[in-house]
Amino acid sequence: MASITIRKLDSKTKQWLRMRAAKNGHSMEEEARLLFDQLQSNEISRQALPAGNFDSPSNKAAGVKQKTNSKSTPKAPSKTAPFSSEVLAGKNILLIISGGIAAYKCLILIRRLRERGARIKTVMTRAAEQFVTPMSVSALTAERVYSDLFDRDDEHDVGHIRLSREADLVLVVPATANLMAKMAHGLADDLASAILLATNEPVLLAPAMNPMMWQHPATVRNMRTLADDGIYSIGPGAGEMAESGEAGTGRMAEPEEILQAIEAMLDQRPKPLKGLSAVITSGPTREAIDPVRYLSNHSSGKQGHAIALALREAGADVTLVSGPVSIPNPLGVSVVRVETAEEMKQAVDQALPADIAIFVAAVADWRPAANADEKIKKAKGKSPPALKLMENPDILKGIGNRTKSRPALVVGFAAETQDVITHGKTKLEKKGADWILANDVSPEAGVMGGDFNTIRLISESGVEDWPKLNKQQVAYRLVDKIVGFFDEVVIEV
Repeated sequence: MASITIRKLDSKTKQWLRMRAAKNGHSMEEEARLLFDQLQSNEISRQALPAGNFDSPSNKAAGVKQKTNSKSTPKAPSKTAPFSSEVLAGKNILLIISGGIAAYKCLILIRRLRERGARIKTVMTRAAEQFVTPMSVSALTAERVYSDLFDRDDEHDVGHIRLSREADLVLVVPATANLMAKMAHGLADDLASAILLATNEPVLLAPAMNPMMWQHPATVRNMRTLADDGIYSIGPGAGEMAESGEAGTGRMAEPEEILQAIEAMLDQRPKPLKGLSAVITSGPTREAIDPVRYLSNHSSGKQGHAIALALREAGADVTLVSGPVSIPNPLGVSVVRVETAEEMKQAVDQALPADIAIFVAAVADWRPAANADEKIKKAKGKSPPALKLMENPDILKGIGNRTKSRPALVVGFAAETQDVITHGKTKLEKKGADWILANDVSPEAGVMGGDFNTIRLISESGVEDWPKLNKQQVAYRLVDKIVGFFDEVVIEV
């Protein structure tokens, strides 16, 4: 049986074919065959061919084979990337705030949710009002705050039932041991617990309590019951507690982590990279001089982590190999923590084989030839000790020039302070990469550790200038390109 590979279909045509196939309950392959049959029978006309403005590719249809090459030129990006922070736009979130010191973090979370277009209604327990005021919450949500199960104005139409059903997601932040115990045993003695018993929408908890309370057999039992009931949770994490001298597991997840969990639960976008695997490197590396000093750089890891998150949102199975950073791990991503360039290389090798490899980490080019077992001390009257360096492994070059088990798409970043495009082109050739994303990291650019990036995507076909974007937008735009790379349709005939 022969096959026809249809290349260079524009995004509008591909999207049109997908939408038509989905509407008719067919795979893209079946729909294409039917179209050929109809054309042969003159049952469709040119007026029925693709129309409209479909800017972004959608999910791969079942039964359609994907064909990839080891080298490829990137397709032009769509006008609107298919993956963006618009998952929460127009979503209705019911936020239940219970009584714990972590309640103050809800104010940050509300801001982040509203920035993404979500509408938030809030229920506060009486205990929650001891930590944050209803006025603060109301000001940030631009909605009234609910707290009374027997409010005369609200309950004339059974308001707690209405609140429980109007939301796309019920969010409990923080979730105290007391409120989770009520949920586990089906109690409904206040507005919050009545809503949680009455809702038929997904529920996400962010537990927060003292470590001893979290470890107590009753809490463990209750959490197991809630999980069996289909309740979702994120956290808690480990760290210092509000109580003096207390530390352990019980800290509420940070607002950004909760936000990622919400987006993951409500994300109904297509997953065009489902079934593909990716390995990403991110952050700096550290090369020890002695037990207290090291060679490193200013990389924050923001760009690599953003790309890992965007790939996961597109359906890829992602492994993130991260140097030491202070930002949260992307939700749903397998994270391997490393310190040195050698450790990063070993972690990347262990993560292969993969379909996609993206090298964002600012890997130290050199390391000390030897590092001291004890802190190097100054000696009066003596010159500083010489620091002899040796070259670190070139991780990108090693993967890009592989002859076996090379990822189908290898992408590198070139952080330059001058002659950005020239150095980027040189790197493309020497490293064996398919694409190089070159960026200006000179001090005046503010990229290292900052929130924005200006990218030149360099490939065998030339240079593509991207506008100044924040690092998450860069990630979504790159994923858009990656979808195009893997988006060739093979039709069996």
